[in-house]
Amino acid sequence: MAQLTLNGGKNTNNGATLGFESKLWEAADKLRSNMDAAEYKHVVLGLIFLKYISDSFRERFEHLNAEVSNPESEWYVAEPEQRYAVLEDPDEYLAENIFWVPKEARWSFLQANAKSPKVGVLVDEAMVAIEKSNPTLRGVLPKDFGRASLDKQRLGELVDLIGSVAVGDRESRSKDILGRVYEYFLSQFASAEGKKGGQFYTPRCVVRTLVAMLTPYQGRVYDPACGSGGMFVQSEEFTEAHGGRRNDISVYGQESNPTTWRLAKMNLAIRGIEGNLGDHAADSFTNDLHKDLKADYILVNPPFNMKDWGGEKLRQDVRWKYGIPPKNNANFAWMQHFIHHLAPTGQAGVVLANGSMSSNSSGEGEIRRNIVEDDLVDCMVALPGQLFYSTQIPACLWFLSRDKRNNRFRDRRRQILFIDARKLGTMVDRTHRELTDEDIDRIAGTYHAWRGDPDAGEYEDVPGFCRSVAVEEVAEHGYVLTPGRYVGAEEVEDDGEPFEEKMERLTAELAEQFRESERLEGEIRGNLKGLGYGE
Repeated sequence: MAQLTLNGGKNTNNGATLGFESKLWEAADKLRSNMDAAEYKHVVLGLIFLKYISDSFRERFEHLNAEVSNPESEWYVAEPEQRYAVLEDPDEYLAENIFWVPKEARWSFLQANAKSPKVGVLVDEAMVAIEKSNPTLRGVLPKDFGRASLDKQRLGELVDLIGSVAVGDRESRSKDILGRVYEYFLSQFASAEGKKGGQFYTPRCVVRTLVAMLTPYQGRVYDPACGSGGMFVQSEEFTEAHGGRRNDISVYGQESNPTTWRLAKMNLAIRGIEGNLGDHAADSFTNDLHKDLKADYILVNPPFNMKDWGGEKLRQDVRWKYGIPPKNNANFAWMQHFIHHLAPTGQAGVVLANGSMSSNSSGEGEIRRNIVEDDLVDCMVALPGQLFYSTQIPACLWFLSRDKRNNRFRDRRRQILFIDARKLGTMVDRTHRELTDEDIDRIAGTYHAWRGDPDAGEYEDVPGFCRSVAVEEVAEHGYVLTPGRYVGAEEVEDDGEPFEEKMERLTAELAEQFRESERLEGEIRGNLKGLGYGE
């Protein structure tokens, strides 16, 4: 198979050829045959992860080899056997936060055996060996490649295909390329799985909007319904893109689905992100793994309108400061969980169903009123439809702030910014819409201008799009937080034609259309009569 190198062509900021991920996906999807997407996901993503840690290991191996072979290095005075023993010393890799990969798990060995009927067993053994050598990965990697139902010829072809992902140049690190491929494949599997896929993947454009508005430069980032970890990846990328360092933020997360928890662990590892997701999957309501955490930033897309969340067992929970949430809908249980975990100056960006902005059933309206009156709501954003793989339920973004007086630049106490972004976005296929870079910049820029950031320009209300509203006005509307209620109608540009003249012109055009309609009706009746139909 020809190697798919990534240098040359139109490059992105990490050296990978634009569109490479989609071409790789098309090739991998052809090998899927009749396998269910939910099952195939673990096969492909497991192999991508294996390729990633093997590439990272190889880069470190080559660096050490160059060092011990250099006559001027401190290693060179030792005997050759001692010098080259360093290459197989796990501590030399683990000290650099690189996973130790035993010989039988290295990609070169697996690819050399890609045509073997035992390739599935060899991959399983590789996964077991890696978990034994790296405690943080224990219980995380898939280990069912040897099962009889998995076509070994197609598996071997997939090993060859993923093996074709090569580093284009020395500055283009394999983990950046494979990280992009991993995230792209997550999104494609989410699309293929439909509703089930949305349980582990939040659309990238939604995550980027949350990150662009909260700007998590430094501090503790928390996601108690973290899915496959996309919020953390985007937060890390934002920090680095704006001159920060990867260790400027600390990552904390939790995920109740064991399979999705493993995907998240692999997603963070493939990006080189050290995150505390607990040592097992757990439910954030009934088994909070970070009880004492007070986060600087919370970015989260919890399950919408979750009915079976164990609310009947938690009626007296300390988290319900603003009211006991209904047993059959977890929206405001989630909201109060987030507030409970916010630091004194912390901020949260939350994706919820639109019903959370206006529902009054089972005490939800009272909880929302209490949250608004405690001046926690900073901004509300109504999103366009068809952004999510998992649901067609309209969604919105809640932005909470513990201390609106410290909104970095401007005191916005007792005020809420409403943004109606329902008209934004571009259809990328028949069923899915995405927010473009320009859309995200417009939403985030409006928010930052409202908060007084001098780099964002001066804030102004825009009819039909955004408006700053006092909490007292929100109270007059029964604490309903739907942006469309506050932003008003979009201004229509005046064409300069006087009203009387316009009405006279339009009336004349309408009369002419009526006459044309009568003429066509006469012709049709005449034709029907000629055929022996009609009067």
